Amino acid sequence: MYLKIFIILFFLLYQNGAYSKATDKKDFNQKYLSNYFSALISSNNQKNDDAIKFFNSSKFLINKHDNFLREYVFSLILDGQVKKAINQIKRSNNSSFFEANLLLTLDSLTKKKYKQAGKRLNKLSTFQENGTYELVITKSLESYTYLFLHEKVGKTNRNLGRIDLITNAFQNCYLNSNKTNSHFLNLINSPESDYSRYLFFYLGNIIENRDYDIANEISKTIEPLKSSLLIAQANKWIEENNYNKFNHYFSCKNENDLLAEFFFLISNLYSSQDKFKESNFYLNISNYLNPKFYFNLSLLAENYHLNDNFVLAKKILQKFSNEDEIYHWYKTKKIIQFLAEQKGDDVALTYFEKKINNFKNPSNKILYDIANIYKKFENYKKAIDYYSIVLSKIDKNSSTFADVLYRRGGSFERMGNYEKADIDLLKSLEIRPDDPYSLNYLAYSWLERDYKIEEAIQMLEQAYKKKENDPYITDSVGWGYYLVGDYQSAEKYLRKAVELMPEDPIVNDHYGDVLWQLNRKMQANYFWKNVLEFEDTEEKMKKDIQNKLLNGPNKI
Repeated sequence: MYLKIFIILFFLLYQNGAYSKATDKKDFNQKYLSNYFSALISSNNQKNDDAIKFFNSSKFLINKHDNFLREYVFSLILDGQVKKAINQIKRSNNSSFFEANLLLTLDSLTKKKYKQAGKRLNKLSTFQENGTYELVITKSLESYTYLFLHEKVGKTNRNLGRIDLITNAFQNCYLNSNKTNSHFLNLINSPESDYSRYLFFYLGNIIENRDYDIANEISKTIEPLKSSLLIAQANKWIEENNYNKFNHYFSCKNENDLLAEFFFLISNLYSSQDKFKESNFYLNISNYLNPKFYFNLSLLAENYHLNDNFVLAKKILQKFSNEDEIYHWYKTKKIIQFLAEQKGDDVALTYFEKKINNFKNPSNKILYDIANIYKKFENYKKAIDYYSIVLSKIDKNSSTFADVLYRRGGSFERMGNYEKADIDLLKSLEIRPDDPYSLNYLAYSWLERDYKIEEAIQMLEQAYKKKENDPYITDSVGWGYYLVGDYQSAEKYLRKAVELMPEDPIVNDHYGDVLWQLNRKMQANYFWKNVLEFEDTEEKMKKDIQNKLLNGPNKI
């Protein structure tokens, strides 16, 4: 790939008239091309500091090659040097690409030069056909510029869907309109998607208007165990009467704060499509506009982690303050996760048990997370202890109570304490009778124990109706039919489970078993051999598979 990049660059630059043989030698120096190539390689490898050094060493090309400035600007933004990127665009007098015009527009907006921003938006609009996001950004900035200039809600484009709903809520909030609360509530309660994030800004606006009683009442309805980081942190502030925290980090009366939240939304959309470079680009713009709102950096840490860039992910995590408990805990959890992936569970567990002592009066959410981490590390006894603490503190009729029972029951089951496991799981189902995951877990446990097989299959069919495309539930239904000897029905479900989760060892093993029983032994061997190649296959399963390849599966 790198050779291909080098060849393309060489011909693009060398064939340019500026690099013809007739040109003065000073106009072409192979060193510049080499440094530019190294800059691109470093950028692709997420070594942004190195990329910037190489770009700086090859600045001679900035007016010789159209793409140089864009790549350089991207690297500066990814390094958090937004102001420097804007100044470089101005010095180069080159705004031939979308991002350059965007940054110049933002420069005008942050300086409150709204008429100038309007003129720059005219240029920006010429790029909106480049793609959907370019259109969304241009139209949204036009709306915000109109708002700031005329102090009226800007025109929205109904084709932008949920982004228009979000924009309307924030713009009404900016104007302190009496419609603000209804806009936020319509957004938060929308069945189309999860807009729970905007509960934070709704609460912030209520608190900014000193309606503390209303904020307290809303806080009581929040389920902290299921809430996002941002909402859990907001809830913690309200519980501790730290109302000033909201306005310290964000105010919808602040133009930069509004724009920062918009660009976080764009960053999140890119991240959801695994376009991490673009996501980080817009996230750094968001952070430039409102550096106080460091909570958004959790997305940057996640992006780096998904790209296996642990160094930069850890660097971002160090920016999280110990004063905000939920985000302090988030930082701790992520480091535990990194240690488990890089150095193994033992090292991660040691670090974890050392760090949890720093949380003297942990919230229920943290206690719940501690239980989940112990369960992940297969320390089921301690997991059960922490689940029990959480259960003693929450509403016994809530769905949250049912969820904790489900997890504690699963821990009992893993320890082989089936009596207590069944009690917890059945109690969970009393609260949530149709929960597909509780039905699946209990029924599969019964199948494994050869206990209440017919009832277990009925429960699995009930779960399957709720989650037809869940691979684990589909596998469980198929395995249930296998255990009662209905191989035709079993094959149908297990085949679908393999299609849904083609690299899962257990699913492939189960499918091999049913194929063998249907006398399709060559196909059975194929799927069993697949299991031996999977990275996640445990040694015991590998031995069982080797035995099946020689003798076939054990008789039921």
